[in-house]
Amino acid sequence: DERSAAGTIYQLIKIVHHQIVGECDRVAFGYTIGHAKLRCGVDLQRLGRGRGGVGHWDTHLGQTLSRPNLKKKCGAMVCASSKGLGLGCARALAAAGVDLVMNARGADALEAAAAAIRADFGVDVVTVAADIAGAAGQADVIKAAQGVDILVTNAGGPPPGMWSDWDRDDFIAALDANMLAPIALMKALLPGMQKKGWGRVVNITSQSVKSPIAVLGLSNAARAGLTGYVAGTSRQVAPDGVTINNMLPGIHATDRAISLDTGVSTQQGISMDEARAQRQATIPARRYGTADEFGAMCAFLCSQHAGFIVGQNILLDGGAVNATL
Repeated sequence: DERSAAGTIYQLIKIVHHQIVGECDRVAFGYTIGHAKLRCGVDLQRLGRGRGGVGHWDTHLGQTLSRPNLKKKCGAMVCASSKGLGLGCARALAAAGVDLVMNARGADALEAAAAAIRADFGVDVVTVAADIAGAAGQADVIKAAQGVDILVTNAGGPPPGMWSDWDRDDFIAALDANMLAPIALMKALLPGMQKKGWGRVVNITSQSVKSPIAVLGLSNAARAGLTGYVAGTSRQVAPDGVTINNMLPGIHATDRAISLDTGVSTQQGISMDEARAQRQATIPARRYGTADEFGAMCAFLCSQHAGFIVGQNILLDGGAVNATL
């Protein structure tokens, strides 16, 4: 009868669910970068096994992070990667066996981060200490990044303020760092990816693209401009096997969060723990994000499984932006 049939279906669903959950726990993030049927020497089974790696992942899949028609490891250019979210992305890619070109303005922090990645994951790392907001810095980074398969753009945002405080020079500086620099890097490196028939670009922008933050008008404007550029460009390069997507971070446990919480603590005369708890209460997930989980999403977008994701803006904000779309 219908009741017994329904009961049988329910039991089958439970069995299948248990098997799926068990397999997901075992496989975890068993994705590959590149084309799974080809081998270029980048083994995804390494993902997370290095000291301080991204989780404890063991794919058991025998797949590789690879790119088509090449017999060498993948390479990635990761900007502003000496700390914070950029470093999270760099470590996640390195954990998957990707060689890196790392960039940041501060040479000491950059070299320390690079040395840790070499020790933890055994990949090759080239460092370029330069400010990508300027033409000279961009030239240095582009020269070092020739031939990479993956580009991750990132730059610190402009300072907060009031609309009445900003003049033309303020907007130009914001555009240089958060719109024009990523565009310059894409223009320089996309042709090589198109020629090879495979490539990934991930731009780290901000949740303000989805939900503008009043005091961050400079950032809102510059990052929205980059988002519009990506919307069109991503669809022009997709036929060549190249994807471009944006990651929109909310608050994460980085130096930026410490700076923001310190400001609240000082302004309101409360402790850092109280300031943090106050901000966390505004996030549905009731916590800050981590650089590791942000990096994991970046690595996924650079994988073969993300080849059908084109021109998207992916929020990583714990649900802070309350929107249907």
